[in-house]
Parts: sequence; C-alpha cells; structure tokens
Amino acid sequence: MQTLKVLPRNQKQVLDKTINIIRNHGVVLCPTDTVYGLIADANSDVAIKKIFKIKKRNLKKPFPIFIKNLKTAKSLAVLSPEQEKILKEVWPGKITVILKAVDKKMSKGVLSENYQIGLRIPEYQFLNILLKKIDCPLVQTSANISGKKASTKISEVLKQFINQKHQPELVLDAGNLKKSLSSSVIDLINFKILRQGEFSQNKIQRIFKKPFDF
Repeated sequence: MQTLKVLPRNQKQVLDKTINIIRNHGVVLCPTDTVYGLIADANSDVAIKKIFKIKKRNLKKPFPIFIKNLKTAKSLAVLSPEQEKILKEVWPGKITVILKAVDKKMSKGVLSENYQIGLRIPEYQFLNILLKKIDCPLVQTSANISGKKASTKISEVLKQFINQKHQPELVLDAGNLKKSLSSSVIDLINFKILRQGEFSQNKIQRIFKKPFDF
C-alpha cells in the first residue's frame, strides 16, 4: 500500500494520484464525512471485485455508491417527485438512500437481487472535488474487514489491512477524523430505516417529515 498524507498544500497531487489509481481499476482508502472508506470506479467490475476481496465481504451484499449531484442520481435510479424533494433536503450529507435502479445490467456488486441501488452525495470537500473531476460514480464502503469495526482513526484502519493478502493500492492519510458513525441507510422505496448510523429514528423522521419503520 502506498500512503499519501492529505494536506492543504498537496491537494492537487493527491487528487491526481487518486484519479489515476481509480481510472486504472484500483482501490483507494480515503477519508470521508463519516469514517474512513474504500472507494473505486463503480463502472469497473475489476475494481469492485478487488473491494470484495479486500473487505472479505459476502458477494451477495452489494456496495453503495458516491455520486456528485442529483442529476447523476436520476441517471442511476428511478426517482418520484416526492423522493427527489427529500433528497434535495438531505444531500449532501450522511444519509445513504436505497432506490430502484434504472439499469438492471449494472454490476452485481452495486445492485441487490431485486435491482435496488444505494446512493449518497457526501459532504466532504476532498470527495466532492474528486467526484466532479473524475466524473464517474464511485463504489464506496467503510474501510474495515467485514465483521470488524469501522473507524475514524487512521491507525485503527491501517492495522486491519497491513498484513492482508489483498490491500488497497493507495491510502490517503488525513489523520484522525472527527468522531462519527457510518451513514444512516434509508429505504426510500418502502420508507424503512435499514441502519440508523449518525441519525436517530426521531431525527430521521423529523428530516423526512414522515414516519419510518425499522
């Protein structure tokens, strides 16, 4: 694993290196607005397979996707006027939403068996710039071995991967992030809370202005 420190003075260098790795089907460990994560090109089956191996994740459990804007969401998922209104209120932010996919031929690594897809616009400057520059959706997941704890602390994250056979090609070290849980996951098809994450049930219901089930 190559490691780059993420500093204000070297942002262009880090962005260029990250884009090069991702465009060549690589996996990058990077800071996000929640915990440290793994990202890769959502259109690359090669990269998606790498993340499954790195995380030792069940192949039947698809990954969500980072996107740059609502226009991209509409190109990937079926959105009703009500759903679109909700997304305008909560994005960018720490909420991943589950929607019906437009294209049933997308990688199985990002689609559920019933053709649903998870999307999120993060609220993290580096990622937002990256998404605009690379101009493709990014597979994303917390940077941890499946079953182990996701973390905001870089030392805890690296400890999980240091002796593993499969590793990300690049690590972006931004130091310890602000304390945070993973994103909340909301099923916007059936209006269910699948994972509370950063938001309590009451807070989710206040944000979305309607009752949700667990």
